[in-house]
Amino acid sequence: MTTPTEYDAIIIGSGQGGTPLSTALAQAGMHTALIEREHVGGTCVNEGCTPTKTMVASARVAYLARRAADYGVHTSPITIDLGKVRQRKRDIVNSFRNGSQARIEKTENLDLIFGAASFAGPKLVAVNLRDGGQRLVSAKYVFINAGTRASRPQLNGLDQVSVLDNVSIMELDIVPDHLLVLGGGYIGLEFGQMFRRFGSRVTIVQTGPQLLAREDPDIVEEVTNILRQDGVEVLLNARATHVSQMEGSIRLEVEQPGHSMTLAGSHLLVATGRVPNSDTLHLKAAGIHTDERGFIKVNDRLETNVPGVYALGDIKGGPAFTHISYDDFRIVRSNVLDKKPASTKDRQVPYTVFIDPQLGRVGMTQTEARSQKRNIRVAKLSMSSVARALEIDETRGFMKAIVDAESNQILGAAVLGIEGGEIMSAIQIAMMGKLPYTALRDGIFAHPTLAESLNNLFMAMDAAQKR
Repeated sequence: MTTPTEYDAIIIGSGQGGTPLSTALAQAGMHTALIEREHVGGTCVNEGCTPTKTMVASARVAYLARRAADYGVHTSPITIDLGKVRQRKRDIVNSFRNGSQARIEKTENLDLIFGAASFAGPKLVAVNLRDGGQRLVSAKYVFINAGTRASRPQLNGLDQVSVLDNVSIMELDIVPDHLLVLGGGYIGLEFGQMFRRFGSRVTIVQTGPQLLAREDPDIVEEVTNILRQDGVEVLLNARATHVSQMEGSIRLEVEQPGHSMTLAGSHLLVATGRVPNSDTLHLKAAGIHTDERGFIKVNDRLETNVPGVYALGDIKGGPAFTHISYDDFRIVRSNVLDKKPASTKDRQVPYTVFIDPQLGRVGMTQTEARSQKRNIRVAKLSMSSVARALEIDETRGFMKAIVDAESNQILGAAVLGIEGGEIMSAIQIAMMGKLPYTALRDGIFAHPTLAESLNNLFMAMDAAQKR
């Protein structure tokens, strides 16, 4: 090996934590190396948020086009050009990716190195360069932002079957005849509804008793009803036991309490979770500790057990959202550059599941509040009681808020409805400002907007029983 190049900081992975951190460190005068295995932008830009939400938008257009007659508009029969959908997705991804890479390359003190990184020592990193050869780099600070990838469940026959994951399914150029989906989490639901709207028959196979395992049962029940209304088949308490493929058909054997069945599909999407990319980094050479699943252990300042080595984003476990990765960057920047204490403790974790209608969530669920034996009030408002939702004929779902019965502080909210993520964000702002729920109950919101429904949601809180 050659003599290592000395840097002030090394960042492994150009995701939503690593990219802004690299430019911040470089602009602060630190000679920084940003190592990227494949594409700038990480999961979000290349195979997560950006491409999936682009395709979700196409699926929603197809959904609205089929409903056009409900609005008094008549159209020709709807057809899907999945190749065009895919190209639109690719164009937007390339635009985001190339723009980010150009900004990195223009930043002084910042070297972008394409290759696969692994540790050769505590602060020593070997890079197998994409164009051939190897480089050694070392630094006082190392930041790991290497992300996760789709997991593969232990399922008999899976290795002998052509399967799709969250990346490969977006590269299809034809609409599947019958898409089987293993997993009832965010990924499974978003792709399941999307391809149903593109014209596929879709069956979701969920091992547990409900979809979206972390959500309140009433929310999940409504989500399940919405998917079934859209024509998605949902199987709960369904354990896949064997899969095989013959003559272009995938056969999935499934057991439910009291009986078993065999599903026949044209395509199989595996959406059973994510695993960290820590197994490619040779962390033992640096002495970096992980948990039993391979996620890198960090403290509340995101520092590992090795001083000066930090982990950001999905690879450290916890909530796997782009906005959390970006907040990880802010925490590290504050501690390392600004020398001001910042912590992950008690930070809010808002998120949106981009089914349609959206599910926006922030703060505690009702189940969590009860488990903590909190004295709470809970209010709900059906979207069919929201004037704006009625006007645009998008009345599926409901809003739900949890409030501390003594302080009147909002503890959490779930909004399953049209633009649910945006309405949730308005509630989150109130939570950030520590406003009592009465501020939203009595606030003046423009009419007719979705936000003004917060008046009625929190008016219902006045009558809600303590729980």
